[in-house]
Parts: sequence; C-alpha cells; structure tokens
Amino acid sequence: MAEQPSRTVLTDIDIPFGSLVLFFVKASLAVIPAAIIVSFILAFIGWLLRLIFGFGHMGWPG
Repeated sequence: MAEQPSRTVLTDIDIPFGSLVLFFVKASLAVIPAAIIVSFILAFIGWLLRLIFGFGHMGWPG
C-alpha cells in the first residue's frame, strides 16, 4: 500500500541578522560575474543575428 505524504508547515526561521547580511553580500557579489557572462552570451546572439540577417540595432539593412 502506498504511504500518504506527510505535510510540513514552516512557521518560523531564526537566522541571526549578521549571517543574513553576510549571505546577501555574498549573493550580490556572485551576481557580478553572472551578469558579465549573460551579457557576453547576449552580445554573441546579437552578433549572430546581425551576421545572418545583415542588420542590427544600429541601423537598417544596407
């Protein structure tokens, strides 16, 4: 017979303020390289589109 899934209700999380601040500082520092990587990927996609279709955001085909 299959077991019934147990339910858990989370009512309180006790995190010290200093640990929470440290977590957010680390997370904000981790965003910087991720944003650089994403911008390179988007630039490459834009370059491919300009290569394939012959135009881009800077002007009309010609």
